[in-house]
Amino acid sequence: MIDNTYMDLIKSLINTQKDLVAIFEGDELVLTNAAFNSFFGVSSTHEYHENFSSLLDHFVPHPSYFNKSKIANGDSWFDSIMMIDEIDRIVSMLNQSYEPQAFAVNIDMSAENFKVVTLVNITQSLVKRIMIENNASLDRQSGAYAKKYFLQVMHSYEEAAIFNEKIIGLSSIEIISEDTLDEEIQQEFVAKIKSSIRQDDMLIRWNANSFFLIYLVDNEEKGSQVAIKLKDLLKKITIGDLTYNFSSVLQKEKEKISVLIKRLSI
Repeated sequence: MIDNTYMDLIKSLINTQKDLVAIFEGDELVLTNAAFNSFFGVSSTHEYHENFSSLLDHFVPHPSYFNKSKIANGDSWFDSIMMIDEIDRIVSMLNQSYEPQAFAVNIDMSAENFKVVTLVNITQSLVKRIMIENNASLDRQSGAYAKKYFLQVMHSYEEAAIFNEKIIGLSSIEIISEDTLDEEIQQEFVAKIKSSIRQDDMLIRWNANSFFLIYLVDNEEKGSQVAIKLKDLLKKITIGDLTYNFSSVLQKEKEKISVLIKRLSI
């Protein structure tokens, strides 16, 4: 058993992690961090034991994810999941609102008889991966994300903002033109925008000549800085005689993205 002094030190360290962390001695869960407890709606490892049984029982029995049915005979679930390819070490669990969340699983077994299980929330990136594998994420005319795809992952983006303690910024870029732009111009415009934004930012073709850019920032000040940079970027994008309308809003008190879109439209 872990000495109480070391237990307090370890607890302090793992509580700084945003990922869910669970420490097992043998097969017994002995310590969980604050993120883990928050996900399951408990205040401590002790309360978790009072309310739930095995962590394995939380793994949704879906064929796309690791669960009880995929454990080899005689093996522990720890050994079974670590024997599959890293990209497939994914479990699905329900949060307090009974919404499925996807987690990448890593298990450190370097300390004798102890296992440190880390669960990283990858709900948003997993949805992206599934959509990309099904060739459904991009708008073929422009190369930006498709509106249909964005609407499917919108909730996951909101969850990602909450999980990472960020706020959502949303900018609208309308290309002023009486006609629908041809593919070559759209693709040139999108390529220039995408070359200047971060990998996790999403540029979405919303309508014929309009685009949304959605991004996560630490605070309102950072959000304002991003909006200014985007405005300056548009001034530098010269494609024929095109001009642009630009507007931007920042999330307030965990607003839904649908509310942000309405505020942009006012």
